[in-house]
Amino acid sequence: MAVGDRIKRIRILRDLTQKELGLAVGFEENTADVRIAQYETGTRTPKEDMLKKIAAVLDVNFRAIYEPTLYAAEDVMYTLFELDEHYDLSIHDFDGKKCVAFNYSLLDKFFAEWQVRKRDLAEKTISRAEYMEWKLNWPQTADDLGKHEPKKQWRKPPETTD
Repeated sequence: MAVGDRIKRIRILRDLTQKELGLAVGFEENTADVRIAQYETGTRTPKEDMLKKIAAVLDVNFRAIYEPTLYAAEDVMYTLFELDEHYDLSIHDFDGKKCVAFNYSLLDKFFAEWQVRKRDLAEKTISRAEYMEWKLNWPQTADDLGKHEPKKQWRKPPETTD
């Protein structure tokens, strides 16, 4: 979800108008609602210092509205929180680890193929380069677990000996 969509969703949850939020973060009376509307529609992107002001006014963690990088554990958590809004995630214990499950059958299909590719990599039936090619060009490389030819080939052809 885009930054503007997150701001809008939380602003509405907090029962604030665009003008009220704009004034609270320091915009002038005559431009307060316009600036927030621009952020919410993606016409403008707030800089980090403005995002922090907006987060403070909305009484949320800054990470709840900014664009996550997914390189920090906190960013992964906020991404999962966002996904939970759409897919009703559940959390389970499996082999002493916490696992997240999506209530979405199409994702189950996607995960099943990914699981096979990960297994193939671990068993060395595909190379790291092939695995990366599969991921980088997905979904064109997907074959629905062998049910059809992928739109883009990602495996190296087998070497032939004459």
